[in-house]
Amino acid sequence: MGGAVEMFRVGDMAVYPAHGVGKIESIESRRVGELEQSFYVMRFIDSNMTVMIPTTSGTAGLRNIISADDVQSVFAILNQRNLETEAQPWNQRYREYTNKIKTGSIFEIAAVLRDLLLLRGDKDLSFGERKMVDTAKTLLVKEIALAKQINEEQVAEHIDQIFA
Repeated sequence: MGGAVEMFRVGDMAVYPAHGVGKIESIESRRVGELEQSFYVMRFIDSNMTVMIPTTSGTAGLRNIISADDVQSVFAILNQRNLETEAQPWNQRYREYTNKIKTGSIFEIAAVLRDLLLLRGDKDLSFGERKMVDTAKTLLVKEIALAKQINEEQVAEHIDQIFA
């Protein structure tokens, strides 16, 4: 990604790591010290919060919504079983999962949700882990619903059925 090439246009839906799906509302220039810098102004669907993301610097993980084809890969990850999981303290596991969610990769987020929901079958999840289940599920549901152009309830039900 070179220079100030703008990857997104006003009106585009995009994903910003750890925040989720939002809409690019405008592209604005601001003076930062001596520099004139261009920013995407993005409003998140979930919280209605807006953030300004520099259009340079690799856009800090901002990415397009996955394609409908990629949705099948996400469900393949959710359906994986018989994975080798090493026993580790919950706080170490929590840190690892937090870092995976922060990558913004829907595939990493799907793996976190799968691992936590499978773990829930064996033991009680900590408060932090339960919150992480909700976060990961919300991020997946929103993006898959947009990618497949179906409603979020259908996506949530499909995910629930996988782990029923």
